[in-house]
Amino acid sequence: MKVIQLLPALNAGGVERGTLDMARALVQQGHESIVISSGGRLVEQLEMEGSRHITLPIHKKSLSSLLQVRPLRQRIRELQPDILHVRSRVPAWITYLAWKKLDPATRPRLVSTAHGLYSVNRYSAIMARTEQVIAISDCVKDYLLTSYPQDLCAAPEVIFRGVDTREFSPQVPAPAGWLENTLGEFPELRDRRWLLLPARLSRWKGQEAFIALIAELARQGEEVQGIILGEAEKNKQHYAEELHALVAKHGIAGRITFTGHRSDIREWYRHAALVYNLSQKPEPFGRTVIEALAMQVPVIGYNVGGPAESLRAGFPQGLIENGDRQQLVSKTRELLHTPATPHLPAAFTLQHQAQQTLALYQRLIARKPNSGTDV
Repeated sequence: MKVIQLLPALNAGGVERGTLDMARALVQQGHESIVISSGGRLVEQLEMEGSRHITLPIHKKSLSSLLQVRPLRQRIRELQPDILHVRSRVPAWITYLAWKKLDPATRPRLVSTAHGLYSVNRYSAIMARTEQVIAISDCVKDYLLTSYPQDLCAAPEVIFRGVDTREFSPQVPAPAGWLENTLGEFPELRDRRWLLLPARLSRWKGQEAFIALIAELARQGEEVQGIILGEAEKNKQHYAEELHALVAKHGIAGRITFTGHRSDIREWYRHAALVYNLSQKPEPFGRTVIEALAMQVPVIGYNVGGPAESLRAGFPQGLIENGDRQQLVSKTRELLHTPATPHLPAAFTLQHQAQQTLALYQRLIARKPNSGTDV
């Protein structure tokens, strides 16, 4: 089987990570994996893991991107893939327009993954117009069924994003000297229980509620250290300054650690007493939730969106009502004093995600192609 995945670029992000994960799984099972994007720093890793990368400028949100339709159509004819798998809206439009003028009897099957809760408009509708849509959570599936019923060719199939348990597992040895080096960098962490909020700095990601939580726990005499792991986007630096000011206002400058961006997040999970997902807006999925569950660390999160689905499956006792700060405090104290060990359900592992996706590909290939020129 030959599969082409298409996305804007190969830099950091959930879509990019999902693309690399699927490419690796294809290669490991003896299939041919090709990725088309405008390039990026993950191309080297992709190629080292056995996939081929083709650089095309399919990332610009501009009418000029339509100039890539014909070159892409020619590439598809040359490569003769079995599956075209689009993961973002601009590449989806370019791919769809290239694909629909190919011979319906011989063209590849067209798949999309809906990674987000897209704005409802004609531009976003392209993600629903493929022969089969993969939704990364029930939350996303319900959103597609409600928002794009007239565009869907079939009901979206839910395949949860999975965590690589070869990377996120308590059995993976910690790097030598990691803890002492980290305590040297952040000495305030020593002799305190770590409460970890891993999320980019954004108004709806819950940092303000987390700071209020730590302030209240400190007043109640709990020996905890709040850790905010993540950085602000380039145009959001003012929010980082606001958070530091809020910490000072609460008088807990010594109780909150801002780590910035970290590439060693597994070790922060390993040493945390509790992990938090406090996004108040529905998110399509909760990557940090399943990573923490894979590390067997309890997670507390609001009962909303995709992260709540992961918690319901793996650690339902960590769910609290959306925005309920009193419950946030009481649930934290409960789990600090009555420890519990969560588990990661098989449906949220990378192995299961790859198996389900490959099975979907095979079903589509075996199915009689649509005889029309449009879907």
